[in-house]
Amino acid sequence: MKSSVHFARHSARSEPASSEGDWVPNTDVYTTDEGLVIKVELAGMRREDMSLTVEDNRLRISGNRPDGCRAPKCNFLVMEINYGRFENVIEIPSGYDLSRATAAYVNGFLRIDIPLQQNERNGHSSTRRSF
Repeated sequence: MKSSVHFARHSARSEPASSEGDWVPNTDVYTTDEGLVIKVELAGMRREDMSLTVEDNRLRISGNRPDGCRAPKCNFLVMEINYGRFENVIEIPSGYDLSRATAAYVNGFLRIDIPLQQNERNGHSSTRRSF
């Protein structure tokens, strides 16, 4: 099992944040005997409003959570839910096969499973591919 995962968090926009400022969703990353699991909390989203891309060994999770439920002239007493554009970039350590990764979005959680490379499981060499 790999002992470390490196996180790189980036802003989705280069201009200053507005009232719908950029944010990074809550994310859990853990290992299992089969590989790496990334679980992202994205309640209130539709699949078509989020994107997953792979760049070398980086997994980019981005999208936009619209705020269509609030009254036009409301005054918040507490505001803990983030809306607007988000982005999280996770650097995947060597030993995992991004070409065989799978993703599912269920009940507000995006789960990405990245299996170990074949050589990590059975001692044979493997060529890394991207999807």
